[in-house]
Formats: sequence, C-alpha cells, structure tokens
Amino acid sequence: MSMYDLTPINIGLAVMLVLINGIISIWMKLKLEKQLLLASIRAIVQLLLIGLILEWIFELSWWPIIGLLMFTMTLIASLTAVQRSQRRFPGIWLNSTVAVFASSWLVTGFALAAIIPPHSWSENPAQYLIPLLGMILGNTLNGISLGLDRLSEELVMRRAEVELKLTLGATRNEAARQALQNAVRSGMTPIINSMMVVGLVSLPGLMTGQILAGASPLDSVKYQIVIMFLIASGTALGTVISVLLGFRCLFNSKHQFLFDQIRRVG
Repeated sequence: MSMYDLTPINIGLAVMLVLINGIISIWMKLKLEKQLLLASIRAIVQLLLIGLILEWIFELSWWPIIGLLMFTMTLIASLTAVQRSQRRFPGIWLNSTVAVFASSWLVTGFALAAIIPPHSWSENPAQYLIPLLGMILGNTLNGISLGLDRLSEELVMRRAEVELKLTLGATRNEAARQALQNAVRSGMTPIINSMMVVGLVSLPGLMTGQILAGASPLDSVKYQIVIMFLIASGTALGTVISVLLGFRCLFNSKHQFLFDQIRRVG
C-alpha cells in the first residue's frame, strides 16, 4: 500500500470547499469573506513554501540550517501567543518567548534523547526534529496564549478582591492564587479535551497521515501516543512558566498589585 499522489486538480477540488464557508458568511452577513480568502491564500502559500524549504533541508541535513529554522519557528510561535492576547503588560513578550523556548525545546530534546533513540534519527535529524518541534509548538502557543489572556482577565475582574486580600495582610501568592489556578487551567483544558476523545471522535493528523502513507495502523497509533503526551507536557510546562512569569510582572516584591500595568489592545 502506498500513498496516492495528489494532482493539482485534486487539490483544487479541496480548495473549492472553502467556497461553502464564503457562502455561509455572505448568507449570514458575517463579513468574513475577505478574511477567509486571505487565510486560504496564506495557507496555500505558506504550506507550499515550507514544503519546498523542508525538502531542501531534509536533503541537505545541515545542523546550522536546522537550528536556524527551529529558532525561527519558536520565535514566531512566542510572538503569535502574545498577539492573540486581548490584554497585555510590560514584559509579556519576553515571558512568552522564555516560556515557548523552554517548554518546547526541553520536551523535544527529551523525546529525541530518551524516547526515540539517537541512532534512529542521527543520519537525518531534520526529519524528526522539525516535525516534532512544530507539533509541540502549535499546541504550546495556544496554551500560553489562553493562559496569559485568562490571567490578565482574572486579575482585572478580581481587582477589588485581590487588593482587599493584600490590604488585610495576604501575600501576593495568596491574593492571586485563584487567578493563577484559573489561568493555568484555561491553558491546559484544550489539550485535555483532545486527549479525552482522541481515537473515538477524532483521528489526529499524524496518525491519519501515516495511515494514508501506508503505515500500519498500530505503528501509527504508537507514534500518536508519544506525540500526544509530548504535546500535553509541552503545553502544561509552557502555560505554567508563562503564567508564573506574568504573575511576577504584575506583583512586585513588596506584594503590591500593579494593576495599571495591564492594558487592553484591539
């Protein structure tokens, strides 16, 4: 069994399905037609571009180029995580960058040092490094974005409660504990929901791709289990780091809540 080689006509038929989204937008007056068109064009261009780049990198297999691409991917993910937040504060960009780099690179490094033996990927490291890092980054940035957004929202909504606790002698940790818990919970909920229904409701992309390429379903499942837990670990670690760093930016060492630092964007 081998993977069917898609032609431009096959791809074009799939692209035409987006027209349904456009029709729905026009019918319901959602005014999303331009965004759908732009998103579709960007998706096609970006995927074709990364496909060409990866083919070149896989063939070259040169560590400096692999490292540069990994660094670029991680930096873009850290910036994207902040751009999705509705409220920001000084230091949020650095916090996101530290959280994304620390969580995604640590988890990817663990996977390629302890789970997948180095001798199996050392000849072509890009084939393992880049896809693994990409899958971890995609979910980690979502968790960080949700966590940071929820942290700011919680502290704004609970301002009176937080300041009252501080006035009565509570430490910054005690005053903000509920906000911190809700922020981390918010960042981790999507991946937990995905894990609850994987295999029953949804077949993940990696597993589906391997099956379509002719791999054994059981072998595909083994890889998917590993990837799912790597993603869950990266998401949890990134969310916790970003939320705790955000907390340190919004509360000083004198246990004062720096509410004026939070500003709404957009």
